[in-house]
Amino acid sequence: MYWQDGELVFENYALRTQISADPLVCSILHFCGQWRTVRAIHSHLGAYAEFSVRGTLDQLCKNGVLERFGEKPDSSVFAMNGWAAWNPAAGFFHFSTKDTDFALDQYGAFEEVRRRAKHDPMPMPVKHYPKAPRTKLPRTDSQSEFTSALMNRRTWRKYGRGPVPLQSLAQILELTFSVREWVTIPGLGRVATKTSPSGGSLHPIEAYVLARRVAGLKPGFYHYDSMRHELEWLRVGVARPTLERTLANQWWFARGAVLVIMTAVFRRTQWKYEFPRTYRVVLAEAGHLCQTFCLTATWLGLAPFCTMAFKDTKWEEWLGIDGVNESILYVAGAGTPPSGSEMKFANILTSGKRTTSALKPSRG
Repeated sequence: MYWQDGELVFENYALRTQISADPLVCSILHFCGQWRTVRAIHSHLGAYAEFSVRGTLDQLCKNGVLERFGEKPDSSVFAMNGWAAWNPAAGFFHFSTKDTDFALDQYGAFEEVRRRAKHDPMPMPVKHYPKAPRTKLPRTDSQSEFTSALMNRRTWRKYGRGPVPLQSLAQILELTFSVREWVTIPGLGRVATKTSPSGGSLHPIEAYVLARRVAGLKPGFYHYDSMRHELEWLRVGVARPTLERTLANQWWFARGAVLVIMTAVFRRTQWKYEFPRTYRVVLAEAGHLCQTFCLTATWLGLAPFCTMAFKDTKWEEWLGIDGVNESILYVAGAGTPPSGSEMKFANILTSGKRTTSALKPSRG
């Protein structure tokens, strides 16, 4: 429950339903901490007509605030039991922010931000203390493969027509997600080590692949087996217009050759850390892995990207996961770099019409 725009909102974040109601509803909910009949509730409230009480109860049941005896609860309610130790803090944030409505016109949204910047300038991305004593630091002058990959990493929004080599995809998956070795911890068993850190070495992140243009690989959805370094076929892919809609209308990312979807199997981390702050750890781990993904793709001469703007439920449906015990967190991907004049605008979102020649994306 929370106040919003002068109204008291009751939200069931397992079902993602909301209803605004009079604070009197709090009394009903408190009274219904155990099963009650309509007559008992009517008597408890006193001065209200029974038909009015029934109507209120129907609305509360319809919006997931109350349960009606004998009706089977939604499967999400049962699945939420695994989040008991993390609720309400982590559960409310995670589930109430799923399936956000995004702008249908990305360029229109960009123009709106530009208008806002005229009276509310964009915050500076750096901070300094003018009066503090300063120590000059030496600059990096090495041009090693590592520094080159790090300096050249960026988010690309245009891609070439060619496919990503299967060998390159295999290297990205192996260096980002695969198990490097197993370590035995007395009393617990074997834990995995990977190239990125994980709280308690529990590694909740799973990787799925949507192959669109990968040489030698059938287009479609796969799961990456991080222990065997194998792709497991799941299902056929989806049409590009559908992909665009589920990527928050970011049509440029839908033109990537391959997408890697990162999900979290929350039980792995919840098993050891029974406090909601640990949800931050899971999000940070997805960030660690995504940066490794992008750096590896850059090192291999590919054009990587990543986004957290997507329609959660539709992606989870495609992957065959329940969205509660395992849920999508991040989407990354890559294509081949564009060529010629398109290279100039390949990693920035520039205002203008989608159909103008300067901004026209590569086909495919």
